[in-house]
Amino acid sequence: MITDSGLPEGKIPVIRVPATPTKANKGGSIFGGWIMAQVDIAGSIPAEMRAKGPIVTRAVDSIEFKRPVFVGDLISCYADIVAEGRTSITVKVDVYAQRIRGADIETIMVTKAKLVYVAVDLNGKPRALPGK
Repeated sequence: MITDSGLPEGKIPVIRVPATPTKANKGGSIFGGWIMAQVDIAGSIPAEMRAKGPIVTRAVDSIEFKRPVFVGDLISCYADIVAEGRTSITVKVDVYAQRIRGADIETIMVTKAKLVYVAVDLNGKPRALPGK
């Protein structure tokens, strides 16, 4: 459910970060690569907590840039585990932008992604998730 603010109700964003001018292209929108980095960071947090140790990004199954992000937007990334294998964790990440214009705040979903992480040991080899 979406709240009056436009952000998901009853959920806490994994990360929130402002989009700054150093992340913008010459057209004034934020580089997709920067957003992808935030998505990967956000997705890795629940994956690492579930793995109870190191993880690596195995794949970006999908990423959809639904709307542009602009300088000054505050992005909020929500990440949820949606599937598990023996060593892998699939995480869905939704990204919302809040555009603050004086007393008005417009909130829109800007990006959706699904990523796969793999639990690894200290040598970088896949390891079973706890309880698997």
